[in-house]
Amino acid sequence: QAQIVESGGGLVQPGGSLRISCATGGLPLTGSIMRWYRQAPGKGRDLVAMSTSGGGDTNYAESVKGRFTISSAKNTFYLQMNNLRPEDTAVYYCNARWNVLDLWGQGIQVTVSS
Repeated sequence: QAQIVESGGGLVQPGGSLRISCATGGLPLTGSIMRWYRQAPGKGRDLVAMSTSGGGDTNYAESVKGRFTISSAKNTFYLQMNNLRPEDTAVYYCNARWNVLDLWGQGIQVTVSS
C-alpha cells in the first residue's frame, strides 16, 4: 500500500529555521502536484505551499511568502521554513497527488516558541 511519510518537525525558537520532509517510499514525484498544509489548534487546515513536479508552478500563502520554500528531489519533497514565527506553530501535512493517486502524510508537529 502506497504511503508517504513526514519527518523533521520539532521545536524551534522564533527567527529560527526548520526543514520538514515528505518521502514517497519510492514513488517518483514526476507528474505530481505537491502541497503542504498546516492546521493550528482549533483552526481549519490551510494550504501553505504547492508545486508541480519540476518546479514549473509554485505558489505560497501570503503569510509565508519570502520565508518558506517548497522543493523536491527524486522521491522526497521538502518545506524549508526560515524566520519562523510563533503563529507558524501547527501540525503540518504533506500531500502528493497524481492522476490516479492521492496520498497524505501523517502530520508532523512544528512548534515555534522561546
